Amino acid sequence: MFRLSRQTLGAALAASLIAGAAHAEVVLHRGNGGEPQTLDQAHTSIDVEANVLKDLYEGLTVYGPDGKVLPGAAESWSVSDDKLTYTFKLRQDAKWSDGSPVTAEDFAFSFRRVEDPKEAAGYANLFYPFKNAESINTKGMAVDQLGVKAVDEKTLEIALERPTPYLLELLAHQAALPVNKASVEKNGADFVKPGVMVSNGAFKLTENVANDHIAAVKNANYWDASSVKIDKVVFYPLEDQAAAVRRFQAGELDVNYYFPTDQTDYLRKQLGDQVHMSASLASYYYVFDTRHEPFNDVRVRKALAMSIDREFLSHEIFQDGQLPLYSAVPPGIASYGEPEKVEYAGMDQLDREDKAKELLKEAGWGEGGKPLKIDIRYNTNANHEKVATAVADNWKALGATVTLTNLDVKSHYAYLQEGGNFDVARAGWTADYADAESFLGLNISTNKTFNYGHWANAKYDELMAQSYKETDPAKRSAVLHEAEKVLLVEEPVTTLMVFGSPWLVSNKVKGWQDNAANEHLSKFLSKEQ
Repeated sequence: MFRLSRQTLGAALAASLIAGAAHAEVVLHRGNGGEPQTLDQAHTSIDVEANVLKDLYEGLTVYGPDGKVLPGAAESWSVSDDKLTYTFKLRQDAKWSDGSPVTAEDFAFSFRRVEDPKEAAGYANLFYPFKNAESINTKGMAVDQLGVKAVDEKTLEIALERPTPYLLELLAHQAALPVNKASVEKNGADFVKPGVMVSNGAFKLTENVANDHIAAVKNANYWDASSVKIDKVVFYPLEDQAAAVRRFQAGELDVNYYFPTDQTDYLRKQLGDQVHMSASLASYYYVFDTRHEPFNDVRVRKALAMSIDREFLSHEIFQDGQLPLYSAVPPGIASYGEPEKVEYAGMDQLDREDKAKELLKEAGWGEGGKPLKIDIRYNTNANHEKVATAVADNWKALGATVTLTNLDVKSHYAYLQEGGNFDVARAGWTADYADAESFLGLNISTNKTFNYGHWANAKYDELMAQSYKETDPAKRSAVLHEAEKVLLVEEPVTTLMVFGSPWLVSNKVKGWQDNAANEHLSKFLSKEQ
């Protein structure tokens, strides 16, 4: 009988273990800061959804590791001389996770779906630069009149209402991700479920356990699968930042979005360069519900806005990880230049408080007037609670009675987007594209999804409409500046800080680059075992 020697057997076993280790599954564990409301592109609205969706699907363009736009499902594109027509060539080897080809009609169908008023997509206005999009979404024009056309299986044509210099960035947004037409028509709303979802990104959905985790595995049919180094991604909806930090320190998380920024210095001492805080085109703001007293009075809004000590918020709560903001548009947008500022930006904090009291007295609220009662709503988060508490102290100094209400991030934004009544609510906004319109467009009266305070101003709407028609970049920028001035005078929203992007990234994770777009696709990352 043939027998292996003990030495030979040992060598074979060692070789087997080495081979097994070499092929061990590489799992990336990502703390995601909150529970997604949806994994349906047409109904997405927040960054924790985008983080998941952009691993599952790929748009015509994508953001690279450095935050710059790269070709995605489209390998190339051309632009007409009048800048009104873009022609995209899809990759010949672009496939869905079920092996079927990604087609131009899939993209055309997806864009029509977003603009169809029956779908009630919150981001429909994002694609109003497309030919006939606004008329379809708001005025009853037939959805097949949208300016998207499948020229052939792999050629998509997009016709525009006006030149749109930020179109390529817009197409990298999560609402521009395609859906599989056949799957949506067959499965309806169930197309988002594990085992049903057909996606075209680097990963495909395998699990979605509410308030626990979302798991996705490498998509073997992805056109660039050979370059993807991660076998599986698991997203955890961790709103408890302190708990998330502990899990990161214990090695249970490789990447975590958000941490208590008042612990930034401490965490840097403990974790070194694994702590990342990068400035981004994003704002942290409070919005007033202008539908009821006293927040329908600009004097009250102005008084409350100017009394907030932004320097305290920045230095004491965020340890300068976020900077005071006195404009509606954050700085850093090259095409816009220096943003406008509120009139009290240069005033001393004590002088602001005195002026605020004068305005409230003039309006008949607060000390000597009608009782001023304010409820601040915010999404559950240690930092947001600290901000709300500090702002409440500022307002109590004006004679107001202030209460706090918090909900998880999913419920908080759902409440605002569905038109729930409130006094003051916390919100944040990250630019969908590097253009001032991404911030100013939030407050157009017809923006039913993101104009949380239901503010309406005819002059503002007129200026924004004018900016959409203006093709000269300098003139367009000037019009947007005028719109920002109107917004800052009326102050239906008050910006508090330029919102930084706090991440914890393990030294085992490679390929990570901080960027202003705050985009970090798992397909560009790798992990040492």
